[in-house]
Amino acid sequence: MKVDVFKVTGENCITLEDGHKIFDMIHPELSAGRVVELDFENVKIFASPFFNSAIGRLLKDFKSEDLNRLLKITNLTPTGMSVLKRVIENAKEYYSNPEMRKAVDDVLLEQSQNL
Repeated sequence: MKVDVFKVTGENCITLEDGHKIFDMIHPELSAGRVVELDFENVKIFASPFFNSAIGRLLKDFKSEDLNRLLKITNLTPTGMSVLKRVIENAKEYYSNPEMRKAVDDVLLEQSQNL
C-alpha cells in the first residue's frame, strides 16, 4: 500500500488529527504484515505531534525491527527525517520503560487539568 501523505494532509504535517488519519490508514495494513509506503512528496512542514500520532504510537503494537521492515518512508525532507527520528526514539523509550511512561502520563494529566 502506498499513501500519498500530501493528498491526506496537504503540505503541512503538524496536527495530531492529521497524524491520526494516517495511523488509521496504515495500522490495519501493518497488522496484516503488509508493507506500507508513506510518500511525503510535496509536504513542506513537519511537527512532532503529527509524527507521534501517525507513527510513534505504532511502537506500542510493533517491534521497531518489524516497523523497519514493513514501513517505508519516501521523499521526506532532511528536516522531516530529523523530527521523525526524534519521535521514534522517544516512542521507543516511552513504550519500553514503564517508569518513564508513568512519569510522562502524570505530567500530561497534570497539564490537562490546569487548562
